[in-house]
Amino acid sequence: MHIITVCLGNICRSPAAEAVLHARLEEAGLDDVTVSSAGTADYHVGDRPHSQSQAEGESRGYAFTSRGAQLVAGDLEAADLVVVMDSSNEEDVLALAPTPEDEAKVVRLGAFASDATEGGDVADVPDPWGQSREAFVAMYDQVEDAVAGLVAAISEDRVDEVLAAYRAAR
Repeated sequence: MHIITVCLGNICRSPAAEAVLHARLEEAGLDDVTVSSAGTADYHVGDRPHSQSQAEGESRGYAFTSRGAQLVAGDLEAADLVVVMDSSNEEDVLALAPTPEDEAKVVRLGAFASDATEGGDVADVPDPWGQSREAFVAMYDQVEDAVAGLVAAISEDRVDEVLAAYRAAR
């Protein structure tokens, strides 16, 4: 399975989600899952993660190896799951999806969070760019919770179930 995490610029939220996923998948022994990240815009192609995002992540024990990349249609075709951070990212990715099968792979990270509802109430992961350290702390708290749910869904072979419920509520 290949997962791509996606936000706007690929320097705050999606590299954070990528790093958290790498760590949690390794802890769960799920070595057949790969993760990458990308942004819907080309603002930060080639850049390292935002200094505050990286600092908060490293303080929590996460490693960052990727650089900013822009999502392209071919990425969607190669992915099994495309995890977006907010509804705006979702709209951008769905507009880029070349096929209905690729559209079906797109889900907001919040669909896996402990506070997600069966009726489709899914929280966005707010963009902390340009905000205080507290915004990055809150982002990581939210990402860690949702990633725990995503890793559990992978371990329990429930990803398709979550996607179906999410699409039904979309």
